[in-house]
Amino acid sequence: MRFGVSFLPDASPETKSPGDYYAEVFALCRTADLAGLDYVKMTEHYLHPYGGYCPSPLTFLAAVAAQTTDIRLITGCTLPVFHHPVKLASYIAMVDAISRGRLEVGFARAYLPHEFETFQIPMDGSRERFEATIAAVHRLLTEERVTEDTPYFRFRDATVLPRPTQAPRPPFWVAAVQTPASFQRIGELGHGLLITPTGRHFDTSLVDRYRESFAAHHPGERPRVMASLPLLVAETDQKAREIADPYLDQYLRVWGSALDTWDDTVSTDYAQYTGLGSVVRTMTAKDLRSTDTAFVGSPEHIADLVGRFDERIGLDGILWQVDFGGLGGADAERSLDLFVERVRPQFTGAVASVGAPAGVAGTAGVAGVAG
Repeated sequence: MRFGVSFLPDASPETKSPGDYYAEVFALCRTADLAGLDYVKMTEHYLHPYGGYCPSPLTFLAAVAAQTTDIRLITGCTLPVFHHPVKLASYIAMVDAISRGRLEVGFARAYLPHEFETFQIPMDGSRERFEATIAAVHRLLTEERVTEDTPYFRFRDATVLPRPTQAPRPPFWVAAVQTPASFQRIGELGHGLLITPTGRHFDTSLVDRYRESFAAHHPGERPRVMASLPLLVAETDQKAREIADPYLDQYLRVWGSALDTWDDTVSTDYAQYTGLGSVVRTMTAKDLRSTDTAFVGSPEHIADLVGRFDERIGLDGILWQVDFGGLGGADAERSLDLFVERVRPQFTGAVASVGAPAGVAGTAGVAGVAG
């Protein structure tokens, strides 16, 4: 099984300066690279402490590429509905070159109403815009003199530069949370699946649906599944909870605040999201731990959680969120060290490598939502 570090900043100038946040997470990236971990992942959000410190995951990953040598880089996720496909494809190819072919691209539909309002993108119909943008990005990375004419953008004879370093392009992943049709669609298009269980027991039948759809449309190819989960490892379970719980509670407070606008927002494309904030605002760190959507404990306990989670789902990798609630510094470094030294060795070599540039499948957009 592959492992990596995942970031979703939830800080503000009142809780942690941008300079301090970036210094801490870049240090964790260098630690992960030196330890031989497989991935660094960063998400995209705007205008709120929930994710607002990283409006550009590709910019962040370019900086990581300059400080590391081997670890692969993945957006988790970029939000294509807020980007013109020529710009997005060009930036992807640029970071692929800077990293010498280490980039992978995760996409998500975006789901925060304040972002859609600010960019003047309607939430209704955003699924079609999402699919059209990913389809255009794929064409721009794999073809020259591309012409597109859609309700959302149009261009003629576009050849983006630089051309991708990986052939035919960096691997694509798409995030999904709870909508069965999204999991099925990702399988149809042959992309990797990113899941982020949050505060509830994950329905493994959704992954089964993805794999069945993938097998039906891409026989002979292998579906890929990775999860992102908060992680805190300490010498004992009690010590881990003492460290992690205040940060997990802070993460939930910030996330719940970002969801306030869902209290009175209704969208046909997000039928199950109205009132989501009220649900998240009732959650606690204990809820995340009891539903195995945050892994907190001793090395022995974490190894047991990983084994049981993998047995239920069958994973290619787990990307550990290590910055939740403003966690950083010595606690985050010690947690990562303990995972590398005492947990990871029990799972190395468990599955074939994922994300190889060759044989990347998928040619169009996929429906999905992630934070």
